[in-house]
Amino acid sequence: METDNGKRGLFDRLKEGLAKTRKLLLTDVDDIILGSKQIDQALFDELEEALIVADVGPAFAGELIDSLREKVRRKELASPEVLRTALRETMRDILLRSEAPLRIPPDEIYTIMVVGVNGTGKTTTIGKLAHQLKREGHKLTLVAADTFRAAAIEQLEAWAKRVGVPLVRQEANADPAAVVFDAIRSAKAAPPGVVIIDTAGRLHTKVNLMEELKKIRRIMGRELPGAPHEVLLVLDATTGQNAIAQARMFRDEIGVTGLILTKLDGTAKGGVVVRIAKELNIPLRYICVGEQLDDLRPFRAVEFVEALFAENGR
Repeated sequence: METDNGKRGLFDRLKEGLAKTRKLLLTDVDDIILGSKQIDQALFDELEEALIVADVGPAFAGELIDSLREKVRRKELASPEVLRTALRETMRDILLRSEAPLRIPPDEIYTIMVVGVNGTGKTTTIGKLAHQLKREGHKLTLVAADTFRAAAIEQLEAWAKRVGVPLVRQEANADPAAVVFDAIRSAKAAPPGVVIIDTAGRLHTKVNLMEELKKIRRIMGRELPGAPHEVLLVLDATTGQNAIAQARMFRDEIGVTGLILTKLDGTAKGGVVVRIAKELNIPLRYICVGEQLDDLRPFRAVEFVEALFAENGR
């Protein structure tokens, strides 16, 4: 069980990972608030612009401003100083819509298909996910169905050895669907556990590559009814609006059931988390805020907002 000190250490890493976003968003917000003597249209306009610059998206910015206007109308906001609290609470409420931790039933085969474009850190994320699930007590198998990218199989094999879990693989350039077929057959003959399938990174605009993912899905469902039980899309937070476009395409084409957002520590536009929650209606399963194994963490809205709004010394 995690100790209080352990939890605080994880929270501190989350807070550190969100430092760039906090600096961009909250410095601007505080400057606007401190520079205003009253709540008026000019204040709302500046605040909305600051939110959009932080990549929270116009939909969220508009919803927040409308919410604040309503609070002013009801005389719940008497001065600019309370806007920071109102912003935090509204952001928390919206992010709670996307908080949906991965629930893996015991004593069953549970398959996770991981997809995404090149450069998102997909294979590394799989290694971190395997580490976390193993620590939670799950039996795991990794499947190297990315047979085209140079060294992809070797990279996943290195992660399997590091985490201490078996790997199903074939030679480079093998048919990915055949690899997955073998993996499912093996899983059915073994004690129940979690099977995590790495697929080749692909542009979401390439029709033939998306068709390959659909083929893998069909084979999994044919060999194991209900599979894949989870389709996780790995998104790079630094790409902002492009990540939103990728998520929409993958969702519509192959039925994404959950998201993993990586590289939040490498961008000042971590507000994209809010945008994802507001615009996509896809559960955000995990976020990654650093290079350490434990920096992949289940997304928790209250913890995320607390870290985002944390003071430097707290």
